[in-house]
Amino acid sequence: MRTVRRLLYRDIVSSVLFVALAFLSLFFFIDFVDELADVGKGYTAFHAALHSVLELPGHLYELVPIAVLIGTIYALSRMAQSSEFTILRTGGLAPGRALSLLAGLGAVFAVLTFVVGDYLAPLSERAATMVQTRAKGGFSVGGSGAWLKDKSMTPQGERSYSINVGRATSGGELANIRIFEFDANGRLLRRIGAGSGSVNQDGVWSLADVTLTDWSTVGAPDFQPSVNEEKRPAYEWASTLPASVVAAAVLPEKSMSTLELFRYITHLADNEQAAQRYEIRFWKRALYPLACLVMVALALPFAYLHGRAGGVSLKVFGGIMLGISFVLLNNVASHLGLLQGWTPWIVAATPSLIYLLLSLAAFSWLVRYR
Repeated sequence: MRTVRRLLYRDIVSSVLFVALAFLSLFFFIDFVDELADVGKGYTAFHAALHSVLELPGHLYELVPIAVLIGTIYALSRMAQSSEFTILRTGGLAPGRALSLLAGLGAVFAVLTFVVGDYLAPLSERAATMVQTRAKGGFSVGGSGAWLKDKSMTPQGERSYSINVGRATSGGELANIRIFEFDANGRLLRRIGAGSGSVNQDGVWSLADVTLTDWSTVGAPDFQPSVNEEKRPAYEWASTLPASVVAAAVLPEKSMSTLELFRYITHLADNEQAAQRYEIRFWKRALYPLACLVMVALALPFAYLHGRAGGVSLKVFGGIMLGISFVLLNNVASHLGLLQGWTPWIVAATPSLIYLLLSLAAFSWLVRYR
């Protein structure tokens, strides 16, 4: 059985690597052409190429299950066409044993997917963001910026804060910062506006070019609020927000690992902010490596199709269509789950579960009736 395992694994791994390399080359070309539109004013073709290269680990994370499906279908179809798989079956390779062998290889690909998605892709995504930031002089954080919330207890009572960050500078600092302070009754007490700033590891915000605007009823006639405005070159504001949470809000979602997503979701829940979009992404990130197991199970029935049932190219085309349909269903389920308010882990698990049941049904039918 060791020889059979070596034969299967060698052919499948080489096919998966070839498919992954082909797809990565295509995505690099598409990304590079897209980045060329921004070339100019400090952003050169070298920056565009470097940014496209740094995007490849993220593409690899998304492509591994699809490459596993297409590569496994190609390898098994070629073995079936040359009667190699028939000889293996005659030699004692039972369907259950074949499924367990492919499941072991699928587990290896699942571990690879997890490592790439949780460690390599976030690091490369942050590096790609920094390349754009330094070359273009910064990047905006969405149309309205990134919003965060914080709470603290003071001698005057509970205080809540709404923080808005407009953009990030080329030096890695935050810019266009606005901090609104409210009391326990929701009344606006103070506004802190800063041109730039950074967050220390202890949660202290070091702000520059600061404008402090205070609303106070103390000493005002008829309790009408008075407005006091003060400008300072520097100001330090203490917060309970860790630097990792601030980075998660400012940087693209793809740059967050599973653990960082969980921490950010916890922060949103503690401050009563909507977190379902991040919860769906968290469960998709946690369950996505298991899609490799589903893909090898989906590819195994192709080994039991006779060579006359279609050539290798036709079966590979069918595998590509299956892969595209899986990606489409995965994305549609995420959007529908967000719109309908469905349970996040069910939304993330449903596409893989549907394709797993489909693969097992096809495998059982082929083994029993063909």
